[in-house]
Amino acid sequence: MSSNGSDDYDKGGLIAFVLSVGFCLLFFVYIGFFHPGVDLKELPKSGAAIVQTAATVAPGDADISSITEPWEPNPKMVEHGHYVYENTCAMCHGPKGMGDGPAGQGLNPRPRNFVEGKWKTKGDSIALFKVLQNGLPPSAMPAWKQLPVKDRWALVQFIRSITHNKVPDDPKKLEEFAKTAD
Repeated sequence: MSSNGSDDYDKGGLIAFVLSVGFCLLFFVYIGFFHPGVDLKELPKSGAAIVQTAATVAPGDADISSITEPWEPNPKMVEHGHYVYENTCAMCHGPKGMGDGPAGQGLNPRPRNFVEGKWKTKGDSIALFKVLQNGLPPSAMPAWKQLPVKDRWALVQFIRSITHNKVPDDPKKLEEFAKTAD
């Protein structure tokens, strides 16, 4: 034993360690054998109210399966586009499309503000669709070719519904492009 008192210090650490391990073991025994558990199939009434409130605020998904020309303006496509946007784009572009999403904070350049609508490309429906399909190199905007074509058209319609700088479409060019887009 040393004369500088290090044994007392080591003894205190050992006691703390043994008490911590003992507490953990007792805790796991309690959880495993005595705690009644939680039934995940039931929501408490307060939780159900929260879920119902969130459902009225969050965008719903519209059935677009019967739409044959998804590039044509349609309120169901805009609604579905909002749903797709919330699940794929809002992290970077923000919940309202203002380029202020949490994942976009560290990007340089920052994500596009769709409401303002200062477009790097032409800004019409064809240009927006091409950006969704191919991305926008060298920016952080990825290609979303994996999304179904109708979902990409729905996103185009949603983005055009929230922008203040809507570039007019040429209906003939749009239809020609849309029939060849995949």
